[in-house]
Amino acid sequence: MKRILIPAGGAILATGLLAAGLAGTAQADSDVAKDNMAASAANAKAIADFWAENNGAALKAATESNVWDKADVAKLQSKGGYSSDTKPGSTAPIGEEKKTTAKAQNVNMPKTIGKVFFINSKGEKKWCSATSIQSKYRNLVATAGHCVYDTANNTDVMGKWVFVPGYYQGKSPWGIYVGKTAYTHYDFDVYEDYDRDYAFVTVYNGVSVTANKVEGKQVLKSEYDKYEGKKEVKSTELKDIPGGKTAEQQYEEGLDKYGPNGGFRAETKTTEEASGGNFKDAVPTVDKVEVTELQWNQAPAANTDPAKWKNGDRGAVKSTPLTEAQYKQLLDDKAAGKVKGKVFKDDLGDYWLRQYYVVQWFKVSKTTKYYHDSFFIYTGGDVAVKDAGRLGDNVGGQGFSWNQPTGKPIRAFGYPAAAHPDGNKNYTGVTPKWCYGNTTKKLVGSAAKKIEEHVALKCAMTEGADGGPWLSKYSNAKRLGYVNGVTSTFNDQDGNGRVDYISSPYFDGETNTVYKAAAAAWSGKVV
Repeated sequence: MKRILIPAGGAILATGLLAAGLAGTAQADSDVAKDNMAASAANAKAIADFWAENNGAALKAATESNVWDKADVAKLQSKGGYSSDTKPGSTAPIGEEKKTTAKAQNVNMPKTIGKVFFINSKGEKKWCSATSIQSKYRNLVATAGHCVYDTANNTDVMGKWVFVPGYYQGKSPWGIYVGKTAYTHYDFDVYEDYDRDYAFVTVYNGVSVTANKVEGKQVLKSEYDKYEGKKEVKSTELKDIPGGKTAEQQYEEGLDKYGPNGGFRAETKTTEEASGGNFKDAVPTVDKVEVTELQWNQAPAANTDPAKWKNGDRGAVKSTPLTEAQYKQLLDDKAAGKVKGKVFKDDLGDYWLRQYYVVQWFKVSKTTKYYHDSFFIYTGGDVAVKDAGRLGDNVGGQGFSWNQPTGKPIRAFGYPAAAHPDGNKNYTGVTPKWCYGNTTKKLVGSAAKKIEEHVALKCAMTEGADGGPWLSKYSNAKRLGYVNGVTSTFNDQDGNGRVDYISSPYFDGETNTVYKAAAAAWSGKVV
């Protein structure tokens, strides 16, 4: 077990390995760091509302944790055998499901896994993977330490932290569980020691958030214009009545009788008919016929006199700034052939869509149509927040084990989403994935975060899977096992630009001390 030695002045002197203590020796309480997250039920309710409102819009907007950049995806180095600091031990899981006699060919995903969502110090909505784990009050989540503490800020827990088991595209089938207290090892809390990159978070009872029925009320346009809530205009196009009044006559009569507040309006639309060349009453446009960058470069340069422009001459080039989320989506659309423009990131780190157009002549005509608009405002629609019960009662809880032999079978779960260092994007983060194999027999280290005491598993999952559980003795029938690690790092052993190994801190007696402190803590209800 690695310990960080601190001199009287407070500076870090050295990092080293201490010999194992006597079997069964209790670890000091000072190993445990405890920090409040949502300190009150009212605060917790506000956090749950934030993530749930507008049909889970904030949940959908979140992106995977981005602690690891390309430079951090490095090669692991062997550090030697593990050294137990206490006797091996385990705590049994809860919520066992019924056994089945069928021999399943596919892995049954644990009901306990999900995503933790939070706001980092940059104000970004992010997520990691996590699992429900057995505890006295059935209220505990296990994940990575860097998914709880903001390592960019070093001192604070993440904001608005929640766990959503079974999360899928904005849906929270078993409710939203707001973090109350985070328990980590002192060395990670204070020194960001990634050999202790694990966390156990107590959560309040889950809450389910549903919207009440919204009632519509028809009003005058003047009232509609003043209303600041949800509102809608329903338009009816006026048609000529055979043998009767024309649409224009109906419009004029309605305007005379009810005035503008009655919702009568005329709309003049411009229609454009594509032309094969320049001719009388036609106008050239330079931003309607989009082509690829290559086609634009191959097109003839336009004449300096617009009257002499020809179809297919080079037209406008438009550049539109993008958010990071829009940029990622457009990259996917570009790969699928849905986008003609150029999607890129400039030297300043800003994201852009650049579109290319060629000249096309159009003949323009105008048509007036008449409408009667009906104006509606919508009242009600407040969200109803209900108690969803305890986490462990709803999805069960994985067991926990420590000081176990290395080189044994492990099944790791998580929601990978990030691209590999070479840019290849294998995962979406929408559904959970898994890896299976024996962990390394020897402990491994990485210069990326000064790691000395991790265990590794051959696995190609990328970021987004961090915080996901490593389960030993996993029962496919029961969907339960023992948490014996959490995904901390992503590594490239063969240097080909692809993640091929993941690693976890070795769970020892000090990990058990942190876990026991968290597993005995009560949290309570939000509503």
